Parts: sequence; C-alpha cells; structure tokens
Amino acid sequence: MKPVRPLDLIGLGECMVELLSDEPLGHAVFLKRSYGGDILNSLIAAQREGSRTGFITRVGNDPFGSGLRSDWQAEGLDLTCAPLVEGENGIYFISLLPGGEREFTYRRAGSAASELSPEDVSQEYVASARTLLLSGITQAISPGAQQATLHAAQLARDCGTQVAFDPNYRPRLWEPRGGFSAARKAFQEVLPYVDVLLPSYPADLPLLDDQYQDPLHAVKRLQGMVPQGIVALKCGEDGVYLGSDSQRIAAQTVENVLDTTGAGDAWNGVFLHALHSGQSAEQAAGQAHRAAAHTIRHRGAVPPPRAHPSP
Repeated sequence: MKPVRPLDLIGLGECMVELLSDEPLGHAVFLKRSYGGDILNSLIAAQREGSRTGFITRVGNDPFGSGLRSDWQAEGLDLTCAPLVEGENGIYFISLLPGGEREFTYRRAGSAASELSPEDVSQEYVASARTLLLSGITQAISPGAQQATLHAAQLARDCGTQVAFDPNYRPRLWEPRGGFSAARKAFQEVLPYVDVLLPSYPADLPLLDDQYQDPLHAVKRLQGMVPQGIVALKCGEDGVYLGSDSQRIAAQTVENVLDTTGAGDAWNGVFLHALHSGQSAEQAAGQAHRAAAHTIRHRGAVPPPRAHPSP
C-alpha cells in the first residue's frame, strides 16, 4: 500500500519581489509590487486547482519579507520550510514590450534564497509530498542552491516521491557560475532522478547540444533521457509535444496577449495537478494550456485566480 502523503506538490526555489511597469523603466512613474519565481508560480497555480502545496525556500527579513509570506499563506501554501531569515529578498523589475513580451532587470545577488543549502531540505518534508518540483533556475542562483537541488532529488528517490524538473536554462544567470558547461553539468546531474521532465522549446535545447533540431526530434531525444518518465516539451503558442508518443497537443489561441511572464510556470503546476488527479498526460496538457492562456491575459507572474477553474 502506498503511503498517505499530506501534500501533493512541493517545490524548492527562490521567490523575488516583483516591481512591474507598463512603460520603460527609465521613465516609469508607478511600479506595481507583487512577487514571482518559477517554482512558486507553479505551486500557486496547482494550489488554486485544488492541490495541497508547500514551498521550500529562505525569505529575507527585509521590509518585504513578512508581506511575501502573508501573501503565500493567503494562497494556501504550506510554509513549514520557508522561514524568515536574516537577509534581503531579490527584486526584479518588468518592463512590458509589444505583444506581451517583457524585459527583466534583476537585483538578486546575495539574496536570502540564494543561500539555500542541503541543510534547508528536510527528508521528512520531501517524504510528505507526492511530487517534488525542481528547476534549473534554482540550480543557477548559487552553488549551495545547486547542491540543495541535487540533495532534494536524491531524497525524493529514496522516499518514493516523484521528481518533476524544468531545466529553465537562463544563460545570463549561469554566466558567473561557469556558463553553459556548468549549466549542462547541473542538468545532467539531476536527470537520473527525474520522473517528469518539463523543458521549453527552443530555450532549453542548448542543454542537448543541439539548438537547431525541430520539436519532434527534440522530444524524442528527451524521452530517451527519462525512458520510464513523462516528457512535456512546451512550445508556447505551438502547444506541447508529449514524449511518450510524440503527440502534439495544440495550445489555446489567445488574442490581446498582455504579458507572457509565468505562463510556462502555470502550465507546469496545473499539468502536475491534473496528473495527480488521475488524468492522462494528454488531458493534463489541455488543462494546463487553459491555465497558461489565463496567465498571459494578465500582467505579472501570478495572475488573479481563474473564475471557474477546471474540475
């Protein structure tokens, strides 16, 4: 008999303060404060669908810290492993560009979350969840966070918790850490523990040493890397390719896109929620597409809740 686990989905990562402007930052008069981080965005999306979620991070005790934790608690996240610690939280600024694309400016060096280490990852907490969500962005922010990511994956394997991983390759974030070779090494070290692989096309293809292959070719290669797992290659407005049968699930058409920030993160969270709910990968992808479509109709990494979530 499988153990009863109190949480469906937990994630390890960094969340930053978000300051959003709808004009170039150099001329902005007003900035809207929110928050965002790839793992947290996914957790909130899953929580709103009905999953029980928890966040593993470190929150700085600067003027933003208590407000961040209050906001996450209001969403229903378990913050047992997200303590308020000495330090500052990372901040990022978003300027919106035509077509919903965005330009980011980061101030995250030395943030409290970048001080994550294996000691922040509790075996008991990992064992309390059905799935652990990890990210290449967490690996990139510091050596300690990279070690914490690998340690969490190893703990998950030991206690039967499923591991989901989004490579989320960001070249600029890896530059001070050794560049592409360091990113690829981090990808390869966690890959043996991955049960659900959630890459993006074409952003994550450099990790395969081939930026020019088509999505169908790429998803077949990726499926070979996790032969017993699930691969969902996210292709934005072109939908998603599922590695099990190389099937493409078309995305939902969205007019008047406002902001694409967080769309892939929402996709991940709802996809994992739907799999936990017993849906097939094809059904889960359709539900995830609807969540991503909702996200890009709103500004910022975390949209308002959907009025009528999918059952």
